[in-house]
Amino acid sequence: MNRRRAHAYSTVVRTLAELGPSKLQPSEQERIRETADMLIFCVDLHADEAAHDSLEDTELLLEVLVQCGRWERATAQRLTDDLRACGPAPLDLSQAA
Repeated sequence: MNRRRAHAYSTVVRTLAELGPSKLQPSEQERIRETADMLIFCVDLHADEAAHDSLEDTELLLEVLVQCGRWERATAQRLTDDLRACGPAPLDLSQAA
């Protein structure tokens, strides 16, 4: 872990606290938090299938939240960027598969 990842992780945690139950159901908050937890301890996202899958699942969740009108695209993109920054290196999922 490094300073960049620690900062990203704290940003995700703070975002979840700020949004809280007004914007996310408890199960949604848990999914996002679990992804951040997996990514912060991940050494190689290409080799860690569980962390990779969790990130993809969370990105899908955020897209659903945008599509159904519960979230703005900018909010979802900021959280996605922060989640990705929790990982070992910025990742382009299109290249990871």
